Amino acid sequence: MNLDAAAKPLGDVFGGRFGLVNYLPFYGAALFLLVVIWAGAPGELRFGRAWSIAGGLGLGEVLLLTVALTVIGAATQPLQLGLVRLVEGYWPRRLDRLGGRLRRRHEERREAMVRAAALPERPEALTQDELNRIGIAATTLAKRYPAKDAVRATAFGNALAAAEACAGARFGWDAVVAWPRLYPVLGERVREIVDDRRNTMDFSVRLCAVSLVTGAAGLVLLLSSGWWLFLALVPVAIGLLAYRGAVESAMAYGEAIEAAFDLHRFDLLAALHLPLPADQEAERKLAAELCASWRQGATVSTAYEHQGPK
Repeated sequence: MNLDAAAKPLGDVFGGRFGLVNYLPFYGAALFLLVVIWAGAPGELRFGRAWSIAGGLGLGEVLLLTVALTVIGAATQPLQLGLVRLVEGYWPRRLDRLGGRLRRRHEERREAMVRAAALPERPEALTQDELNRIGIAATTLAKRYPAKDAVRATAFGNALAAAEACAGARFGWDAVVAWPRLYPVLGERVREIVDDRRNTMDFSVRLCAVSLVTGAAGLVLLLSSGWWLFLALVPVAIGLLAYRGAVESAMAYGEAIEAAFDLHRFDLLAALHLPLPADQEAERKLAAELCASWRQGATVSTAYEHQGPK
């Protein structure tokens, strides 16, 4: 997925976004694993021992643990885009068979949604409730799935692919290549919404991945702990819930991207010193030329329009 916000200043990275996306998931995972280990894993668990060890930690030990988790979070920050792409369904070639099966499953789901969103031959015979249901199905289809030939192996990947396909498309824009140019000219309020939804999506993806890895580590630690083995299901359940949240937040992020194109695409043209198109047909032609230029280095035929000093 290439609809990424522009890079943040370092202070912002180590502020709210860093704390939300990187810091919290690692803190939760470390807390779970440390409590399990302090309680006696692998082996019989006694949580009184864990509370005793936790209560006896000195200030230096707490500070060392905090710094270690911060370093891990900072070190994995550049991997966030790769993690998002992994959850989208961009997997190694050795997983092609699994990816193919999951893709076919999503293609079947998409076809079912297409049928649910299709109008009958005589739509005038439908009741208002039936029309509403068809409209909701069509909206859900547009948010959850791209075109049939672009369906991916995961629900998260399909939601982001749908955002790529929809944002700015009716005006002729290719969102993937236009977004890095549009983001810097967004209004403050729109940018806040886009950033908030992107941060929520990234947090959900990171929480999903960290929780599933924590569950696997917990399973290994608790194999000889009897019924306490089921404790490993707690982070797994959190990871699955976070994945559902990632899908929903991807759709919300796509809506924000689409709104950004609706409201600020002409600000991009003004920033490029290009004349505003007179109608939608002219806009689509200009947008297609610009996107071809950014994607392939094609020439844009439109003359510049420079504003004089005020």
